[in-house]
Amino acid sequence: MTEKNVLGKTLDPCGTDPVTGFYRDGCCSTGPDDQGRHTICAVMTSEFLEHQRSIGNDLSTPMPAYRFPGLVPGDRWCVTALNWLRAHQDGSAAPVVLASTNERTLEVVSLEILQLHAIDVPADLSSLDDLDG
Repeated sequence: MTEKNVLGKTLDPCGTDPVTGFYRDGCCSTGPDDQGRHTICAVMTSEFLEHQRSIGNDLSTPMPAYRFPGLVPGDRWCVTALNWLRAHQDGSAAPVVLASTNERTLEVVSLEILQLHAIDVPADLSSLDDLDG
């Protein structure tokens, strides 16, 4: 079964350098094992990385045992919906790639909030009108 993104289309890959995703498949795929819901494809910024460290989620330090390289600004990474939402609420949200953000994110974060931080907004926004309600 193909997973969908928040725009209702097939989920695009998020990143392969470094390889992201809960399943380390380059996509923000999710499933029953993904308790944290690593479904938002975010582009790392210094501000976001510092915010995450301040809430106990150090994304900068490599942890080879978990195949985690440590992130730097510019890396694309599947982050948890709750931690990203907290960063948004604290004014430190990372940019979001909507085409690579899993539709399951919408159970935690509204499309409107994601769109505020989207970096892949289509030129013709009429295609997004069908997603309301």
